[in-house]
Amino acid sequence: MSASKLFLVSGGSGGIGAATCEALAAAGFVPVVGYHSAAAAAEQVAERTGGIALALDLASDASIDQALVRLAGEPASLAGAVLAGSPPLVLAPFGKILSDDLQAQLQVNVLGPQRLLAGLVRQCWRGQKDGVVIGVLSQAMGDESGHAASGLGAYVIAKYGMAGLLAVLAADYPWLRVRTVRPGYTETRMLTAFDERFLALQRDKQPFQTPQEVAAQILAEVHRR
Repeated sequence: MSASKLFLVSGGSGGIGAATCEALAAAGFVPVVGYHSAAAAAEQVAERTGGIALALDLASDASIDQALVRLAGEPASLAGAVLAGSPPLVLAPFGKILSDDLQAQLQVNVLGPQRLLAGLVRQCWRGQKDGVVIGVLSQAMGDESGHAASGLGAYVIAKYGMAGLLAVLAADYPWLRVRTVRPGYTETRMLTAFDERFLALQRDKQPFQTPQEVAAQILAEVHRR
């Protein structure tokens, strides 16, 4: 990839997203710092990384469409996108998941990204048959060796939705490099949803990741062919 290319990061104003913008800038990309409401924080990330702050509310079709228009008007081409944004975590077991919480998670992790990526394929990547998309999933989803984390309700369901979205994207556009990372507990604001005693127990089992460590995993996927 050309080092002068743009790279979009949803949820780029803080946490894993902001650290990813910094890692991309260090690798020579121009990060596009997508944000929902934290405009001032996004501008700060853009200033220190030489990037561009971009209003991108994945819960709003109008915001997504406006972001696509803005990206189409940029002189530099878009190399790829990282899906790092997510609504605040609401803890609830399966039987007590509220429809509003599930809808919020699905909108930002599945529905909004589908509209965004469909637009990016059309206007940025299909002509050159090149691009990379990286979705930030979660170890809370579990795997073949263990169950999904209990009590994370709508969040885990939505992350499985994102995994399905990315699988279909990769199947329909085999020339597009579609990747995922699955971080565990990470030192971000999302942890405020948990009781401190629970977090202390988890830290005793295994140190939590930093946003910078997750960003390094994302950058490795950006460069992987």
